[in-house]
Amino acid sequence: GPYSPVTNRILDALEYVGGHATFFIVGDRADTYSSCILREQALGCEIANHTWSHPNSGLTSISYADVVSQITQCNEKLHSLTGEWPSVMRPVGGSYNDTVASAVNMPMIIWSLDTADWKYRDTDHIVDAILNNVSDGDVILMHDLYPTTAAAVEQVIPELVRRGYALVTISEMAEYRGTDLEKG
Repeated sequence: GPYSPVTNRILDALEYVGGHATFFIVGDRADTYSSCILREQALGCEIANHTWSHPNSGLTSISYADVVSQITQCNEKLHSLTGEWPSVMRPVGGSYNDTVASAVNMPMIIWSLDTADWKYRDTDHIVDAILNNVSDGDVILMHDLYPTTAAAVEQVIPELVRRGYALVTISEMAEYRGTDLEKG
């Protein structure tokens, strides 16, 4: 993401419970959806890097220089929009190697619970994937591109809060757990 019709529904659900999330932004979408990104920031969410153009082949199939460019362009765009530099990134498809890790030069975040929302685009599947598998400290992967994801989030967020979960950003979770996020 972002994608306004979906992102704003997710933000509404988070705002209602006072929750936060980390939004990994594809940089070339930032100008089009700048109001979403600024709203994310205003609500205390974390704005993070998900490359400039989301190369579908992943970062491991492009050169070191191209990886640096993907990360740098996204960081610069997000900084120019928000006034803050992203502190974490998520590699496309979760795929990385030593070359990518050294080129990225930031902590790379990989999820622990994949909803496969991009694959199934089914609200019930997403809800079940989360509520039947979530545990403390999970990083839940979803994409703010699909209406089915927004519909699932609208169900899942209140239920997670009812179960006692706190909805926090990656950096907040690391801070609460006393974990230093390391580059690469």
